[in-house]
Formats: sequence, C-alpha cells, structure tokens
Amino acid sequence: MPQLPSSIDVLVVGAGPAGSSAAFWSARTGRSVVLADAAVFPRDKTCGDGLTPRAIAELDDLGLGDWVRSRSVSRGIRAVGFGREALIPWPERHWPAMGSVVPRTELDARLRDHAAEAGAISVDGVRAVSVVQAGNAVTAVEFDTPEGRRTVRCRSLIVADGVRSPLGKMLGRQWHRVTAFGVSGRAYIESDLATDDWITFDLEPRDPAGNVLRGYGWMFPTGDSGLVNLGVFLIATKKHPVGASLRPIVANYAEHNRDRWKLRGTLQHQASALLPMGGAVSGIAGGNWLIVGDAAGLVNPLNGEGIDYALETGRLGAEQLSADDLSESWPALLRQRYGGAYSLARRVAPRVYSPRVLRAAAPRVFASPALADRAFRVMGNFVEPSDRDRTARTWRALGALSARVDRQPLFEPMS
Repeated sequence: MPQLPSSIDVLVVGAGPAGSSAAFWSARTGRSVVLADAAVFPRDKTCGDGLTPRAIAELDDLGLGDWVRSRSVSRGIRAVGFGREALIPWPERHWPAMGSVVPRTELDARLRDHAAEAGAISVDGVRAVSVVQAGNAVTAVEFDTPEGRRTVRCRSLIVADGVRSPLGKMLGRQWHRVTAFGVSGRAYIESDLATDDWITFDLEPRDPAGNVLRGYGWMFPTGDSGLVNLGVFLIATKKHPVGASLRPIVANYAEHNRDRWKLRGTLQHQASALLPMGGAVSGIAGGNWLIVGDAAGLVNPLNGEGIDYALETGRLGAEQLSADDLSESWPALLRQRYGGAYSLARRVAPRVYSPRVLRAAAPRVFASPALADRAFRVMGNFVEPSDRDRTARTWRALGALSARVDRQPLFEPMS
C-alpha cells in the first residue's frame, strides 16, 4: 500500500466521487497529488446509488463512460403516487439521455482507482486530525495512520470528506440548518425488477401509521446483482424535523411495496444519513484550500441528488487551484453556477413535497407528458444558462430573485 509522502502539490482528503474527481483532474495537470481517506476501500456510503445524465456526462469526461454503461442503464423516471403513474424519459439536451445505478461500494472504488491510474497517490485508512495554517492558507495536514502520526505539507488542499466534513469543521466550515435539509434511509433487497431500465420515484411514501410523508420513496434497480436499492428521502427543517427513526419507515415502505416491486427476502445493509443541501454552508474556502461535494452542501434540495455535483465540483475545484486566493473566488463561482437553482429549490422543496400539494398536483402532472417533463426537468436541475425556452427562463428568473432575498446566503464566505 502507498505511504503518505511528507510533501505534495495537491492534497485531497476524502475519496468519494468529489475527491476522486478532484484528484484525477489535478493529476492530469502534472501536479503531484495525494488522495487520502479515513476508510479502507471498498467501503459503503448511504446513497440511492442513482446516476443522473449530469453524472453520466462527468463520467464520460473522466473516461469512464464505457464502464458505467456496462453496469446498468436507465431510460428515465417512473413516477408513481396518488393512483397515477408516468414514465418520464431523461431529457435530451446537454447531457446523455441516460442514467445508471451503481452501488457506491463499486462506484467509489472505481473512481478512486481511476484517479490513481491518472497519477494520484491513493492512500486509505488514514484520518486527518489537525491542520497547520499560515494566515488563511493551509500549509500541512496531520494524519493518524497505522504507523502513527504523519504530517503532509501541501501547496493546495481540497476537502471532500462528506456530509459531516470533520476536516472542514477544523477549517471553520459550518452547516446552517435554517433552510431545508434532507434525511434519507436506504436498504438493498432482492427483486425480480433488478434489471428494470426505469428508476422509480414514489411521491406517496407512508410511515407505519399510514401517514403520507413529506418526501419521496425510491426503488432503483442495480442490474445483474439481483438487488434493488430502495429507500425514503424526507425533507426537514430546523423548525420541522422528521422526528422519527428511518429504519422502521424504510422497513414499512419495503413491506408496503413488496408485491408491486416483486421483492424477495429481507432488507440488507440498512443505513441512514443527514444531507446538508442547497449550499447552506459557510467557510468553504481559504487562501489555498476549498471544499467540494457533499461537504459544501452541494446537494439538490428537490431530489437529494449529490453525485453529479460532487463530480462536477471536483473538476471545477481542480481547475481553480492556480488562483491567488480561493477564499472569495470559490464561493463566488459556486453561487454563479448553482446559486439561483439551489436557493429556489431549498425554498420550495418543503412546499412541493407537502402531501396536500402533491395530492392535488400529481394527477394533473402525471396525465400530461409535457407537464411531467417540465416538472422533472426542474426538479432534476436540468436547466443550463444557454436554454432559452419558457421553463428555463422562468426557473432562472425566480432563482435569481430567491437568491437576492435569501436570509441565509449560499456558500457564505467566512467572516
């Protein structure tokens, strides 16, 4: 196993999709790169495992397009709820019109290996425990390793250590829960639909008492493994927490859908997680360091998706390393790219997922392919600045207005 060097150009902490993407693109520039993670790979992460067309596009750019297409291919979304069902193909605009489902044990290990193949030194089982700073720059990170404490000096630091971001906290990163955040529970189970080519979103998930929950359920086929990934994503706020354990909710959800989704056996690998969403974080950059992926709250509040933004911001972060001072430029870039969409999404998500709203709106939306396409295009943030249609123009205008009046600015710099 490679050992941590004493000095490196770019130190990436966290080897999930964001960190591995950052390490790959940094290594491609000729810089020396270390990709360090506290876990020993392969390791699991609580996730729905779904890859949207945005994520597929990033994997194509990474050179992993053929690999992901060999795992599984999804044609689009099967939306169900309130007695209706609609098949909504992935949008054919700026990204491949396909998605995929790859368990994180496989995806993260492949991305990490791919970064190593590009030249990054990949080291697992090493935990970042402290930082050495000079002003607003990081000069070194100290790790606990199986051989003892080791210090790695670096010219640039990319922090990609997930939703809890222990290293980010050492650097002053804060998660502000005044806006919507996500709570998700996940499990795997055998199913005759494991090779289905549509991923299912259920807008009518219920708790064990039969109450419709504020969120959605999912069933994502993983392909030839014979398993599906199923779970529940719930919207919460500081004033309105979920207030219930996810494990019995997921178990009830699976049992309720056992016949519909042809489930067999018992649930496997149940797990749950909190998700900071919509850029509701501050302190994500300093002079020579930046935070990417889930650690920076780069999760879409309307669907809980984060892998695509992890891959994107890993690449964008690597592209910014030559900047003189990242403390202002990195948050500004993220606000420019995601600010309006995230601000509006985290504002409307608790209302969109209100059972009362969905009960009234879902039948009408599902009955109209045009309405369904527009609704899920917006929910998936499949809108680019170059789009000039009415849906895109309206979404961008409302997003810009929302960002201007936000009480909690997105990606707020440290004061």
